[in-house]
Order: sequence, then C-alpha cells, then structure tokens
Amino acid sequence: MEVTDFVDEGLGHSSYLVDLGDGSALVVDPPRFPDVHLRTAGERGLRIAWTADTHSHADYISGGPELAARGARFVAPREGHLETPHVPIDPGTEVVLAPGRVLHAIATPGHTPEHLAYLLEEDGVPVALFSGGSLMVGTVGRTDLLGAAQAEPLARRLFQALRREIAVLPDDLAVYPTHGAGSFCSAPGASARTTTIGRERATNPLFSITDEDEFVHQLLAGFGTFPTYFGRLPEINRRGPRLYGDLPALPPLDTAHVEDLIDRGAVVIDARPISAYATGHIPGSLSIELRPVFASWLGWLVDPETPLVFVLDVDQDRAALVRACLDIGYEHLEGELAGGIDAWRATKDPLATTPLVEPDAKIDGTLIDVRQRNEYAAAHIAGAVNVELGALVDADLPEDHLSVMCGHGERAMTAASVLERRGRTGVTVLRGGPDDRAAATEDALVTTA
Repeated sequence: MEVTDFVDEGLGHSSYLVDLGDGSALVVDPPRFPDVHLRTAGERGLRIAWTADTHSHADYISGGPELAARGARFVAPREGHLETPHVPIDPGTEVVLAPGRVLHAIATPGHTPEHLAYLLEEDGVPVALFSGGSLMVGTVGRTDLLGAAQAEPLARRLFQALRREIAVLPDDLAVYPTHGAGSFCSAPGASARTTTIGRERATNPLFSITDEDEFVHQLLAGFGTFPTYFGRLPEINRRGPRLYGDLPALPPLDTAHVEDLIDRGAVVIDARPISAYATGHIPGSLSIELRPVFASWLGWLVDPETPLVFVLDVDQDRAALVRACLDIGYEHLEGELAGGIDAWRATKDPLATTPLVEPDAKIDGTLIDVRQRNEYAAAHIAGAVNVELGALVDADLPEDHLSVMCGHGERAMTAASVLERRGRTGVTVLRGGPDDRAAATEDALVTTA
C-alpha cells in the first residue's frame, strides 16, 4: 500500500494520499486546496473516493469539504459536530475503504477533545497509523488550543490515550502525523515528518514517560505562544468553509484604487524581499516577505476581516500568496498594486524607507529581539529585550531609538513595519541573528535558563 505525503513547510502540515489498491484512494487531513492531491491521483489513475480529518483544525482550513464536493466520502469525528456534509464516526468505528482495506478510528483526545487517530489495516495487518495531532515525530500535540483552563485536563486525556491506544501498537508500524516541524500545533519536536511506533518509543521524550503527572508537567512547560488566528479556524472548519473549486487570481489595482482602499481601511501587505522593502515602501504598509511562513505571520498580525492589498515583485508567485491567505481563512483579497512599487513611486508621495544594517552596526538605544521566547532563551545578545513579534502591536516599549533583530531579518523587518504603523520612526533592522551579531562584534551571546 503506497502512502504519499504532501508537506506545507510553512504551516508544518502534512497530508497523505493513500493508494487503496483497487483504483481508489484515501486522502488524510487535506489542505483547503487539494489540487496537488487530485493531480497526483489522476497521474496514477486513482479516484479519490475517501477523505478523512483527524480533528477540527486550528492552523488551516480543511480540504475535506472540497474533496467531498468532488465526490469523495468525507469522514470526520462525530464529536466535532461538523455542519458540512460528512460521514460522522465514533471511536471504535471501522470503515471499509476497499476490499481488504479497513480504517479503524482510535480515540486520542488531547490536542482537541474530539481527536481521532486512524489505524489502516491491509488484509487484517496494521500498515499505517495516521496520528493527526496526537503522536508526532519526537513530540506530541499541544493541548492548550482551547485555553489555559483546558490544557491540563486535555494533557491528562492525551497521556491516557497514548498509553492505552498507541503504545500497544507494533514497533514497526509506520506513523504519519499531520503536524510536525514548523507547526505551532505541536510541542517542540524533531525535523523528520514520518516515523514508527518503535522509533518514538525509543527516542520521543514525552512518549516514553510512564508517569502521568510528569508527562503533564513536561508537556505544559514546553508550550510557546501560537498565532491568534488559531482561535477562529476550528469554528470555520466546523461550519464548513466557502468552496472555491479553483484557486482564484489576484486582481491588478491601479494606484488610485489602492489609495482609495487604504482610505477605507485596507492594509497594504508588502510581500517583497526585505531588502526591497527597506529601500522604499508605501508608508504604513506591513512587511511580510512571501516565504513558507507567510501565512502564520499574516494570521498573527492582521484582522481577518480587513481588506488586503499586496505589493509584489514581478517574479514572485501570486498563486502561492493567494493560497497562503485562503488556507488560513483570509478571504478579503482586494488585489495587488499593478506595476508594483515603481507605479506608486511614479505617481504618489515619496516612499518610506527602513534602515537595514549589517550585524556589526553600532546600536544606539534599545535592541529588541522579536523571536519566540524559546528561541530567545536558547541564545540571545546580552542586553537585548525580548518582545515576541506577535505581541509587538500592543507592547509597552522604551521611548528611545529602537533596533530590532530576529534570526535572519525577515521577522525584524515585519516588526519595524508594525512599529512604523504605531508611529515610531527611525527604527533600524539588523540583518542576521544573534550568532551573526556575536561573531561580528564584542557583544556577548547568553542563554536564559
């Protein structure tokens, strides 16, 4: 039985296409636009007959409804109370997918209350576990997505599920998680995408814990912050998202139209490389460079009901940008500035600039490190103040000159644009990260226990 994985590096999300051996296929936890799954299935002469969600996702919009609209049977946990057409199943349910191919639903609450893992058998032999947000490579799913009050009770339910349902499975059983490296849905883990029960038994520090209290303590201590959009996507997935069919195009907008949209509350997202943004950008625009993690930062910093206008370079991938926005439920995509920043430069007031300096630049004032708390704790420049990028909009900051840094420069440039929108001027962005700064200067690199 062939399993093909599809990875969204930015969201840390994996989905799977399973050849069921009779010309049909199953897709597990598909993204909103499962076009690559459909194309791959078509190239292999397969018909996607089934699609299954392990839980109601917080980090992306499910493609289950889209595949269901194209004829697949959509399987999902009954306790998720989905309003979109689906086949509701309970723990213990067996779904016959094809002759000799049976999907067993296993109760694995924790990451979400209704969470199911799916054990796939071929002629009575277990061949794959689709573990969703329960067991992952080197870690397990976080249990605080419903708030701090639910984090510990769900952690205890996850511990029991892992011990009773997952730890008893064969060591050589292949495990295909939905979340992994780069996902805010997991506690910190390893970089590999798939694993086996035996490998996790031997190497996963959380999976190897046999004391419930110790498991809960270790799991909860490892949680960092997660994007604000996580709070609304489960309900969108429960109700069922808008179906687009094909990925829509990004309309071109002339400068007058863009200016009018800005006057009416639109936010300009400048997705160009940070070096281009630094040398000239529309005043008040938000720098979020188009790269794999684009969606996470858009979802963290911008209200989903805000109309969005984009500035791009000629060679950037418009389809990738639209997909990233719609994957996390940002539907109000007004279009892009036709002619790019040169069109604005030719017809409007002078562009704003942001100094982008080398790691050895002299710093006057306060150095703000906008990385996540765990990154800062692992290594940072002595004297740098940690304010996570996601918290910068409302943070109390020193009144002196601000320089910002992250690990490479992209998040720092986003931070500078957030500060510009707050009215701060003269903010400096450092290229590189703490290692680069320490190597180029006499500034000490320190850790926080």
